[in-house]
Amino acid sequence: MPDKSSQPHLLADPEAAMAEAMENAPRFSQTTDDVTVTVRTFWLDDQSQPEDHRFAWAYHICIENGREDTFQLISRSWEIVDGLGRTEHVHGDGVVGEQPIIGSKDQYDYTSGAMLTTPSGFMRGTYHMLEPVSGQRFDVHIPTFSLDSPHEAGLLH
Repeated sequence: MPDKSSQPHLLADPEAAMAEAMENAPRFSQTTDDVTVTVRTFWLDDQSQPEDHRFAWAYHICIENGREDTFQLISRSWEIVDGLGRTEHVHGDGVVGEQPIIGSKDQYDYTSGAMLTTPSGFMRGTYHMLEPVSGQRFDVHIPTFSLDSPHEAGLLH
């Protein structure tokens, strides 16, 4: 009979596996006007093809509203920089097809991804918000976060 204690620890529950991966992922946070944005990045080996210069990551973002008022995320602006310093600017409505309304002391989470042609890079950006009651618009900074792969000789970021 095999000794089960010598077998690798595998989590049968996908949600538990994701929670464990999230806890161990690199974390980047920044607070602007009582709104905290936290980013966690994940290297996607199964979606990357280094021989074809395709390097993929997922990132999970949590937006925490520490303000007294509700606001809506209207649009976002990204700056994506690859390992050679090439910069791409991306602008669009909302995030992952939504323009979420985030109540006071509430949070909104989503996961998205990025593809680069180099094994490392970084991203940073801005969320453009609206307080529906007052009509006031304000910006929230997305912290700079690194995209590092195991295909980079040394971590640059």
